[in-house]
Amino acid sequence: MLPGDLCHHPEGWGPVSRLRSFDLTPCFEDAVLFSVPLGLLIAVSLLRLWHLSRLSALHRTQRINTWLLWAKLVVLGLILSISLVNIGIAIARPQCVYYFPSLVLEAVAFLVLPLLTYLSHTRTRQSSTVALLFWLAYFPALLIWSRTVLLDVTRERILAVLEPRWGIGGLGIVAFALECLGPEFRAEPDDKPRLNPESPLLTANVFSVWTFGWLTPLMKKGVKQFITEDDLPELLSEEETAKVGQKLQRAMKKHKSLWTAFFASYGGPFALAACLKLLQDSLSFLQPQFLRLFLSFISSYQSARLSGISEHLAPSAVEGLSIATLMFSTAIVQSIILHQYFQRCFETGMRVRAGLVAVIYQKALVLSNDERGKASGDIVNLMSVDASRLQDLCTYGLMIISAPFQVTLAFVSLYNLLGWSAFVGVGIMIFSVPLNTMIANFLKNLQVKQMKSKDKRSRLMSELLANIKSIKLYAWEHAFLRRVLLVRNEEELKMLRKIGIYSAMNTALWGGIPLLVAFSSFATAAAISSKPLTSDIIFPAISLFMLLQFPLAMTAMLTNQAIEGLVSAKRLKAFLDGDELQLDARDVRLNPNLVAGDMVLEIKDGEFNWSKEAPTPTIEGINLVVRKGELTGIVGRVGAGKSSLLSAIIGDMRRIEGKVTLYGTVAYAPQNPWLMGASIRDNILFSHEYDEAFYNLVLDACALRPDLELFPNGDLTEVGEKGITLSGGQRARVSLARAVYARADLVLLDDVLSAVDSQVARQVFDQVIGPRGLLATKARIVVTHSVSFLPKFDQLVYVRRGIIIESGTYANLAGEKGSHFYKLIHGHGHGHTSGSASSGSATPFWNDEGSTPSASSSHGEEGTLTEEKIDTLGEKLTRKKSFGRAVVAPVTSQTTKASSGGLSEEQSAKGRVKANVYWRYIEAASKTGFAFFVIVTILQQAMQIFGTFALKHWSEGNRESGENRSAMKYLWAYGVLSLSATILNSAGSILILVLCSLRSSKHLHDAMLHSVIRAPLTFFELTPTGRILNLFTKDTNVVDQALARVIQFVFRTLASSVGIIVVIGSSFPPFLIAIIPLGWMYSRFMTYYLATSRELQRLNAVSRSPIISWFSESLSGLSTIRAFNHQATFTEINEHRVDRNQMCYLPSTSVNRWLAVRLEFIGASIIYISSMLAVGALITSGVDAGLVGLVISYALNTTSSLNWLVRSASEVEQNIVSVERMLQYIELKPEAPYEVPETHPEGAWPTDGLVEFRNYSLRYRPELDLVLKNISLTLYPGEKIGICGRTGAGKSSLLLALFRILEPAEGTILIDGVDITKIGLHDLRSAMTIVPQSPDLFEGTVRENIDPVGEYQDADIWEALKQSHLKEYVESLPEGLDAPVRESGSSLSAGQRQLICFARALLRKTKILVLDEATSAVDLETDKAIQEIIRGPQFKHTTILTIAHRLNTIMDSDRILVLAAGKVAELDTPNNLLAKPNSAFRSLAMEAGLT
Repeated sequence: MLPGDLCHHPEGWGPVSRLRSFDLTPCFEDAVLFSVPLGLLIAVSLLRLWHLSRLSALHRTQRINTWLLWAKLVVLGLILSISLVNIGIAIARPQCVYYFPSLVLEAVAFLVLPLLTYLSHTRTRQSSTVALLFWLAYFPALLIWSRTVLLDVTRERILAVLEPRWGIGGLGIVAFALECLGPEFRAEPDDKPRLNPESPLLTANVFSVWTFGWLTPLMKKGVKQFITEDDLPELLSEEETAKVGQKLQRAMKKHKSLWTAFFASYGGPFALAACLKLLQDSLSFLQPQFLRLFLSFISSYQSARLSGISEHLAPSAVEGLSIATLMFSTAIVQSIILHQYFQRCFETGMRVRAGLVAVIYQKALVLSNDERGKASGDIVNLMSVDASRLQDLCTYGLMIISAPFQVTLAFVSLYNLLGWSAFVGVGIMIFSVPLNTMIANFLKNLQVKQMKSKDKRSRLMSELLANIKSIKLYAWEHAFLRRVLLVRNEEELKMLRKIGIYSAMNTALWGGIPLLVAFSSFATAAAISSKPLTSDIIFPAISLFMLLQFPLAMTAMLTNQAIEGLVSAKRLKAFLDGDELQLDARDVRLNPNLVAGDMVLEIKDGEFNWSKEAPTPTIEGINLVVRKGELTGIVGRVGAGKSSLLSAIIGDMRRIEGKVTLYGTVAYAPQNPWLMGASIRDNILFSHEYDEAFYNLVLDACALRPDLELFPNGDLTEVGEKGITLSGGQRARVSLARAVYARADLVLLDDVLSAVDSQVARQVFDQVIGPRGLLATKARIVVTHSVSFLPKFDQLVYVRRGIIIESGTYANLAGEKGSHFYKLIHGHGHGHTSGSASSGSATPFWNDEGSTPSASSSHGEEGTLTEEKIDTLGEKLTRKKSFGRAVVAPVTSQTTKASSGGLSEEQSAKGRVKANVYWRYIEAASKTGFAFFVIVTILQQAMQIFGTFALKHWSEGNRESGENRSAMKYLWAYGVLSLSATILNSAGSILILVLCSLRSSKHLHDAMLHSVIRAPLTFFELTPTGRILNLFTKDTNVVDQALARVIQFVFRTLASSVGIIVVIGSSFPPFLIAIIPLGWMYSRFMTYYLATSRELQRLNAVSRSPIISWFSESLSGLSTIRAFNHQATFTEINEHRVDRNQMCYLPSTSVNRWLAVRLEFIGASIIYISSMLAVGALITSGVDAGLVGLVISYALNTTSSLNWLVRSASEVEQNIVSVERMLQYIELKPEAPYEVPETHPEGAWPTDGLVEFRNYSLRYRPELDLVLKNISLTLYPGEKIGICGRTGAGKSSLLLALFRILEPAEGTILIDGVDITKIGLHDLRSAMTIVPQSPDLFEGTVRENIDPVGEYQDADIWEALKQSHLKEYVESLPEGLDAPVRESGSSLSAGQRQLICFARALLRKTKILVLDEATSAVDLETDKAIQEIIRGPQFKHTTILTIAHRLNTIMDSDRILVLAAGKVAELDTPNNLLAKPNSAFRSLAMEAGLT
């Protein structure tokens, strides 16, 4: 205790005054209310000054910021002067001061404050938090002290100090206002180039952070205009994915458990959030105590008033006002703490997701082949669904600590109110725990099964979209629809229905338990307690029971989230612990000074396998040395292991024996070219720096100039996902150009010449691969099926069944008669080059109105091979002995942003979601079911209000009688009404979650699936798969579960809010006046919030798609990424894309906090106004304590009800965006009708295979020129037609026309006299068969890949396999026809995949067969065998159209069709055409070395 002689007031230290009603003693106020804030200011300021002194001063250029500093220092100087004057007065007149040390402390504090302000202003960018919080504590202390002084009988003594203190207070307000403006009132010029505004958090003061005022400028902007990504602030540097991911990776190396790693990485802010939550919980339980005090005050005041006690002895009205003010202040502080807790939870969730996406991506880049067997759809799900689930768990995960704490507080408080009766509720709670555990386990099992169904459907959808072209060409839409819908409707929706029912019951159970606890506690108290249950006991108890409802309800939700989180964490852990690529598969020793003849690659006794489980090695006994400047060729039959050898070199295979040593960098062009959904230039540069001179050399050498002239944007043309808008030849040459541009020491080319015509093949070989090509100084390994270029190779390797059986120079191998190599070249001759016109496998895409250049113009001077050009290249190569390695360019946000949109921007509607979207959702759900749900919700709220009124009447009766009379009558009324509310709650949940939600979900998903699969092929070329998959995963998941839950919440909170206003308004009519300004504020906040949050949610959704697209794209090109050693670059791009999404996500969650803080202020104001009205009514006319209890207990709920109303309304609008996006896809413009019953061809059509083109013209889009012009020709039944022509001649367009991928501009095609434009697409496409250039295979079995529809017998399938030379291979597999085929057929070689497609054609036995470069990936021997089948008896009566790949494949066709510039140039027999000196076909044959 402080020495008594320091206090100069007769009352002493108190602390409660004996002389004044409801007041403190002056000495206590001086020593505590003033001295504690002043002492804290001095202590904290000294620490802060030490910290600031270590920072360097910031350079300020704006004058106003300097003036602001001087203004603050002047004001603080005046305050210090007044404080010193006060000390002078106290020394001169000691009787004027009650407690002298407080004045000394005040002077010292105001001496330190200017120093703190100066350093804070000059060395930081934020207002001083210490100063702001000090003034916040000083002003209330000054008010309380001033009241005491003015009421004190000895006040004349202290008036001399009162006025200076008021002067300090007045100047303090000015100092506070100036400090709030911050050191950068006007923004300083920023030298750093920025794409987005810098984060306002860098300059926000503590109040701006607490109230989320830093978001207000964005909110204002959102009302005036649509928010775009450019308006959003940058992430803080510590929130960037790269840093967050590194943290998690470091933690995962130290800790085995994923949960421990999370806590080690992101646990700090989460632990602070836990402390904030526990503090907020404590404050929330103070409110019922304040309510109890307030009701006790009203009862005491009312009793004193009625009994006529003197005013001096009666309770002071100030006491009531003070309690009301305390309730208001507590509500405000509670709100600030709660939302700081939420913000930290959301930020932690954001970090968890970003960190997980980063580590999942990095893991995917190093996955072993065994692990890669897991379909990419599953891996994408880990990133999009599982990472998001763990993010969601962070939001409410701390309820695991908070819920038991809240329950404990509730029961302690209830014990104080009701005594031992409260513990009847404890028994009910204990009984409910095992029940909850049982339900939780049951729901967990259902959830696991549901996730498996979701994964299965995602895989099927991923596969359907990847192979959509084949599905359309083969007319397999119905078969694949059935597959997806079977999983969706028979597995997923059935499971969701079960989950919905049990979740509704679980929610009802946890909603009913607090009511049961309240009922049993009141009943027991009424039965055993003699003390009457009056309003000051019942209504605080009801408030506590309501508070108890939240942790219990959250327990149910948290149980579900925790289950989902545990399942997801287990899946993630299994993935992250998966096998990785063998780190020591190869020994890389980079030598920057390699010279000609130096060893670049050495393989000694190499033995490699794809899987560690495989019993025998894939390739073995490999001995190979490749030197700088050497050209090595690898030849062999399909499936011999040629591509596997290249995979071993790039480190994709598991090394069992031997050694692989690499002395330089690697570039790789795979057999199936992998392109990114970016521009042609980006695909060639492949994240290397742009060297214009060399880049132009590469374009010329790879014969890409003529192709680029076809595109309006040249090399800046976007190629679409997987390069879908380019032809096969163009894709191959872009992939080759990428390998060339990298200028690596070792270049691996896997059959790159197979997809280009003979002329381009020769040009590419001479100018790129050959001894005088761009790569002449590099080590090159080329896998090839072509024999014409073999003499120019320095070294040749013949591979058979995974073993190098022959190797040496061409001269040595060709001279060994009887060798495999000898048979290869002499069996097929030198002229059988790999060549055909570059035939497209997709619709070309142009953006302007320019025409397609003719074939002659497209192969102009630059595209044609000339001696002069080769000489020029040779000179360049001589001048520069060896081109230096390409330098990897730094990744920037701008480059990431520029290349993430795909060919078409994702549709994102602006403004409010249209009412039509809501109406269509309700229509899909069930209008009747929805109406019943609304009625049930209103009835439930009415029952709850009636139950509370029953308690109010009971409490009033008890107060009047002084005993618990008529207890059972009121309790039964309360019990029946509460039970009715619980039952109605459960009924409403089942109606909305099961009946309405799943009906709408089924309708929307099925309609969207039908619409997507019926969309034209151009839609898939322009739309990234990730974007479509996002709709079928994330958006479908929202409509399945999230949307119905938030709609249910909106209607419940709306009913609750209306109920509150009705109860308060009917009790205190003046309250309705306050509703007007509060309602205006509410509507303003809603306007700001909805306008901004809506757009932020859309931006968040749209920015998520590029992450998924990049992820699935990267999974497709893992081998290429690894070969180029670009893992770091691709990881960085992924991190930038996640950052873009986080930049949209963070404001989209923070706006919820912005709104909540403001709405809770309105809620607190309603409590305050209600309390003030109650005090006013009490003083003037008296008021019923039961009524006040009822009103205030409802007012206490206002905060959460109003908050949740806007939040859930906004969530509905945010989630309904998923419906809006789905509806956009449902309304996609479809292809021509799938079936037209009126024109269905009769019988087995076509019977002959007669094809007639009648004046047929075609254009890709209405605004473009014709690509086929007035084609008129007849192809007779059973005729074999070879189609050839240069690039851009129209060969692919002819194919697209025949299958009606595009509709004619004019004219038509007749098959057996039937106009194909009049019949359904299914009738047309099922009547023809195509063997495409790019073979599409599905995950499943060999049988399912050959016959997806399941309409053929096994015997027929075996026969087709025999004819396509695959029977021996399939028989060697343990499962035979049931042998598994991996996603995209990755378990088979490219040649085997093409032969599977050939088996499909043999099985279908249609009268028309189209071969689109069908043998590009098979060796010459297999090609020859296939040609024999085509000419054999099986296809004797089949009309065959062959787009030439190798010209020798069409030399014995019945007729040759030569196209030029979209017109028929020649149509005659091969012999007749070769006999004509000026024949276009003759010139092509001469270039191919066939004449």
